[in-house]
Amino acid sequence: MSQHSPHRNRLADEKSPYLLQHAANPVDWYPWGDEAFAKAKAEDKPIFLSVGYATCHWCHVMERESFEDTAIADVLNRDFVSIKVDREERPDVDAVYMEAVQSLTGQGGWPMSVFMTPDRRPFFGGTYFPPTNRYGRPGFPQLLAQLADAWKTKRDSVLQSADSVMQHLQAPKGAPGQSDLPGPEVLTGAYRRMAAEFDRFFGGFGAAPKFPRPHGIRFLLRYHGTTGEPNALAMATKTLDSMADGGIYDHLGGGFARYSTDAEWLVPHFEKMLYDNAGLAQAYIEAYQVTGNERYATIARETLDYVLREMTSPQGGFFSAEDADSEGVEGKYYVWTPTDVRAVLGEVDGDNFCTFYDVTAKGNFEHGWSILRRTMTVEAFAERLGIGVREAEQFLAQSREALRLARNLRIHPLRDDKVLAAWNGMMISAMAQAYQALGDIRYLEAARKAATFVASEMMPAGGLLRRYRDGDAAIAAFQEDYAWLIPAFLDLYESTFDLQWLRLAKQLTETMVQEFWDDAGTGFWLVGRHQETMVSQPKDYYDGATASANSMALMGLLRLAALTGDTDAQDKAEAMIRRQTPQLERQPTAYEAFLMGVHFWQGPVKQVVIGGRPDGDDTAALLRAVWQQYHPNTVLALSDGAEAEALIPQVTGRHVTDGQAMAWVCVEQTCQLPTSEPKALADALALITR
Repeated sequence: MSQHSPHRNRLADEKSPYLLQHAANPVDWYPWGDEAFAKAKAEDKPIFLSVGYATCHWCHVMERESFEDTAIADVLNRDFVSIKVDREERPDVDAVYMEAVQSLTGQGGWPMSVFMTPDRRPFFGGTYFPPTNRYGRPGFPQLLAQLADAWKTKRDSVLQSADSVMQHLQAPKGAPGQSDLPGPEVLTGAYRRMAAEFDRFFGGFGAAPKFPRPHGIRFLLRYHGTTGEPNALAMATKTLDSMADGGIYDHLGGGFARYSTDAEWLVPHFEKMLYDNAGLAQAYIEAYQVTGNERYATIARETLDYVLREMTSPQGGFFSAEDADSEGVEGKYYVWTPTDVRAVLGEVDGDNFCTFYDVTAKGNFEHGWSILRRTMTVEAFAERLGIGVREAEQFLAQSREALRLARNLRIHPLRDDKVLAAWNGMMISAMAQAYQALGDIRYLEAARKAATFVASEMMPAGGLLRRYRDGDAAIAAFQEDYAWLIPAFLDLYESTFDLQWLRLAKQLTETMVQEFWDDAGTGFWLVGRHQETMVSQPKDYYDGATASANSMALMGLLRLAALTGDTDAQDKAEAMIRRQTPQLERQPTAYEAFLMGVHFWQGPVKQVVIGGRPDGDDTAALLRAVWQQYHPNTVLALSDGAEAEALIPQVTGRHVTDGQAMAWVCVEQTCQLPTSEPKALADALALITR
């Protein structure tokens, strides 16, 4: 392997934890780059592209079964040029070739396995392949032999397949739309589709496997807020309750796993992703604002406290994920037996805890293990024990903490400690929103520290880099990085009124438009004008596990326009909505986050200006009146001098230097009389509905 030994391939020089996991494989892995493509061309070999991520269970399985097998590695090294990609570092590579795999097989997932020509045109693909024929899939060695033979003896057929895939990849990604801008009926249509898919027994949407879909929940809360539709709220709260009761939630440490393999939220794939926990924290915070249910506030706090404790670097950046596996076994870190519990809590307390959290001798998971889940209310548990509800709550809280500390002695799952710009934007927003709604200064400090880290370490000379790890910031940012950081900086401005965050939001918006805007007016490309040219140009509209880059760009543009009067941002947002309206009508549940942007655009958008001393108690009281209620379509500014007036025209003339802080509420250029009373401000905001 050139200068590398069979047990230290080229991935050893990379920063990605996922690539480093494969650095000792006997496979002669290359990172994505010109060296690999040149070798494939010079030796006339097809490329094997393997895409995954560090906390992916089936990626680990395929590595153990195939990539650590010297016989399989010998075939790969002889007949192919093998490239390994971390999808979280390179969403462009992932997006292009996932579309190819889906066109070839009708499905996708990770690990993603793609075979392509030296000029990067895919001709065959799939996901996980076992080492022998099973699961209805061909064995990987057999597949390699067939593809190597086809490359040598049936080249024309292989190239025809590549041409066919390329025709699909290069088909127009949506022509400029001529549709009208949507009315409220597009939101009603989305609500009705969600109602048709809703699982009334266990919450959530559709059949197993079940994904949390926090943007869908947040859309339902918005729809309920403007229409009063009780079923929209009921679907949201049923789903939130079921997830918080289920095994997908970590009852000891806080935070949610990736998704549930079953309909009742019991058995998750145990990896914890930063993006899931950011989105779900926001959903629980908003549900708390709508309902006043303290349990939602508790779940949000426990989730964010998990992030502060386990997923935050000393410099302030947020790490990416934690693995599903420990000691090579999925979920082993998280599961319990009655004997395990009694060893920590004692016989009586242990049995009582097991009753509440469904820990049984038989188990509710593999190998007689149990995943903690709530099977009764605290009230029913208290009645069963003959104690008061508060005493029951204290017992459960103390028991959970004792078991969490005991669990800490186990071998912890791997943590992917790279810092990604986009995902940090998600968590900055969640932390800022938690500070506003819950009043806990720790969350504001965490948001500010993370944002400062991104601005100082990942934004050299006005640019933006995607990934930071081990002292190294690298990889030019993609559109999703801009799209998630813009609302994060706006959230931080609306939490601190420090104008540097508003300036950064404007700066990133200008760069996003310059680098990524499609001149045909159909939204933003994922890859910028000055980045590596891919075999096709991906454009991200579909709202999957996270909101799409275009959905977040839409919300950022609309918020910036409402706050600063930026007409170009408003025009581009409306062009995106016009382009997307036919898709919203046909398949609304694929665009739930985009629909939140449409909801904001349809309004009414409430513009609130506070005139007062930034550190004044009277100013703080007015801010609490805004923050602690549910007003999703609101922009907030503080009038504190000429600098703010230059950035936010609507604050002009509303600066209060002496006397009582005042609040102005404006909708569509019409402002109400100012008030200094927090209750009057809260009442005024509550009265403004569609």
